[in-house]
Amino acid sequence: MIYIGLAGIYLLGIFFLGIFMPESAYEVNYAEKLIPPCADHLFGTDFMGRDMLMRSVKGLSVSMVIALLAAGVSSVLALAFGVAAAVFGGKLDAIVNWCVDLFMGIPHLVLLILISFMLGRGAKGVTAAVALTHWPELTRVVRSEVLSVRSSQYVRAAYKMGKSHLRVAWEHVIPHVLPVYLVGVILLFPHAIMHEASITFLGFGLPAEKPAVGVILSESMKYIAMGKWWLMLFPGLMLLLAVMLFDVIGENLKKLWNPDSGNE
Repeated sequence: MIYIGLAGIYLLGIFFLGIFMPESAYEVNYAEKLIPPCADHLFGTDFMGRDMLMRSVKGLSVSMVIALLAAGVSSVLALAFGVAAAVFGGKLDAIVNWCVDLFMGIPHLVLLILISFMLGRGAKGVTAAVALTHWPELTRVVRSEVLSVRSSQYVRAAYKMGKSHLRVAWEHVIPHVLPVYLVGVILLFPHAIMHEASITFLGFGLPAEKPAVGVILSESMKYIAMGKWWLMLFPGLMLLLAVMLFDVIGENLKKLWNPDSGNE
């Protein structure tokens, strides 16, 4: 609980600080361009004199907003497909498995770039690309959990009492898979953040005027050979730390919610 609390405080602090941060906090000031880390600018400044600490916080919060939207949509798709495939079975199960294999058979980054490019890139394209490519793995997890529940005695008894597939799924199946599902949703966040930053870094995501982590890292590549190491180091470390903390939250929640982990 301590690990979850500390990680949550840091991530929520970055999230809300970035959302409510005014543009004046990272405004252009050519008189202070390319200043190394110092007391006034802890992360230094970039080639336009913008404070790298404020810009990195804003960029990470933008990535977290996109990850929140994308992971929410993707997790709902995964829950619906996984439960439907396992409860109804038959042709529906075969179709869902075929779609999962299709999405997982294409290289992930290539599929992200294709979807984002088709939808015009920008925030809309990136969010849609991440949302439409992150449901297959969670769908498989949910489906396997539902299959283990479907053969239990209380589910069979519910069917014999005349309850429909939808009612059984809502009353008996979904509550059982909810802990696994919620952990899977949380573990979607680091993947979503990393993939948003990746395609933005490659030029297929958010536009250059957006203070996103991918944009910051892409711009800093031009100045590494000039010895301006702080332009990439600190934003990269902040991105890495956020991803690791989401993993910490997910793994510790899994220990709390999973009965097998509790017994161990």
